[in-house]
Amino acid sequence: MFMNRRITAATIALLLTLTACGTSSVDGEFKESGGGAGSVSWENCVDVVDEATGTNNADDFTVECGDLTVPRDWNDPDGGTTTVALIRLRSKEQEDRIGSLLMNPGGPGASGIELASVTPLLVPEEIYKRFDIIGFDPRGVGESDPVRCADDEFKDETIAADPDPREEQAYQTAVSNAREFVRGCEKDKGDALATINTEQTARDMDAIRESVGDEKLNYLGYSYGTLLGSVYAQLFPDRIRAMVLDGAVDPSLDAVASSEGQAAGFERAFNNFAQNCQQRGTRCKVGPDARATVNRLLDEVRAQPLESDDGRTVTSGHVLYAVVSSLYNQASWGTLERGLVSLDEGDPDQILELADSYSGRDEDGEYDNSSDANTTVNCVDSAQSPVTPEQVRGLQEQWRAKYPLFGAPLAMTLLTCTDWPELARDPYPVGEAVGAPPIMVVGTTGDPATPYENTAKLAQGLGSGFVVTQQGEGHTSYPQASNCVRDVVNAYLLELEVPEGEVTCAPRR
Repeated sequence: MFMNRRITAATIALLLTLTACGTSSVDGEFKESGGGAGSVSWENCVDVVDEATGTNNADDFTVECGDLTVPRDWNDPDGGTTTVALIRLRSKEQEDRIGSLLMNPGGPGASGIELASVTPLLVPEEIYKRFDIIGFDPRGVGESDPVRCADDEFKDETIAADPDPREEQAYQTAVSNAREFVRGCEKDKGDALATINTEQTARDMDAIRESVGDEKLNYLGYSYGTLLGSVYAQLFPDRIRAMVLDGAVDPSLDAVASSEGQAAGFERAFNNFAQNCQQRGTRCKVGPDARATVNRLLDEVRAQPLESDDGRTVTSGHVLYAVVSSLYNQASWGTLERGLVSLDEGDPDQILELADSYSGRDEDGEYDNSSDANTTVNCVDSAQSPVTPEQVRGLQEQWRAKYPLFGAPLAMTLLTCTDWPELARDPYPVGEAVGAPPIMVVGTTGDPATPYENTAKLAQGLGSGFVVTQQGEGHTSYPQASNCVRDVVNAYLLELEVPEGEVTCAPRR
């Protein structure tokens, strides 16, 4: 599965996320979360916000960072600890404080600290003047004892590899690379690998709630963050005040179904990009048939990779990552168009920049650990791999026929969990959140990464969920997609207003 990434910064940089996979309930009883957690020692960290948003954007906030110590395994609270890194932004003009609003950007593997650090640019003023905004790096992510499965050189090689290898030798190399990546995760975390999962993180969230003194949780989760929220709702339904889940993951789907859903979603999003290009005629420099152009460019780069200004080799893998990254938000379509035109003229730098943004590679050639954490959480969350490498090979062929651009690459993403150690699996519970208050589930009709069809399924599965629909393109909606969705979410978070009947918001014009 591809990562589900949230747009968060003024630079429109993509943060993160694969959708989550794996189902079935967990046997055994967990200790209540708050009882095993410590307190947070907060320290000023205004520089984090200034760096993320530009100098002086944090002037109106008190910004603090800290670490919360929690049990490494909530099922064994005396078996060692780990830390969860936090950031808190409090408006200096705060009035009638409601409590804290905990945010998660998705992934799994995305940094909640990065998300919260752009609060001055992202969060509506009426929200941050009533809530402390709290972001956290989930266990295994970013600043929270990160898992590292591979070095930068290995990631460079695998990202540059053909995302749809057709020759048997190339396919077997991909299988070997997946196994090497898994062994790296095992070597890095050992027995603790199994604790980097969604349920443990949901229990960490309850510890965060308690540590900041909130009686009940206020939560805004994007993409994979909707799965995290739904698991919290099942575990602690009576500890929720308000919960907004934007860009729904269907927790009942296994990895194969989730990946195929994404394949269909990204094909649909690309079709909309291509249709927009066709409608614009000569103003679209990609040409009247954007799909044909992309296919030609992929074939040309497969046959003859290009060299970037900094001497890197640009391959079909980079081109595909660039296309994928640009389909998460319609505002990125123009960037993709310009990148494809430049690539056609022999200049791959813009395409490489898009690919690097998606894969978490900085200008120094260093990767964040988003892909490491993403793979770890998805595989640990899975009760078992639903496919073998041989079956993945078959899906690659089938999905290429059904979803020409994205089907085969998404089938290939299934390889890693096929070799995941059985002892390092701990699936999250799936069921109704009995006793939970109304939970808002927001879905965008053209969402490629978390298809709109998941929205009603998640709401129904929770039992108390209700749907808000945002028409249009892009991955997730709040607060940027329309004034309509912004107002509905704000009223729910601030006043717990639940709309009468279904709400459908037209796209911003």
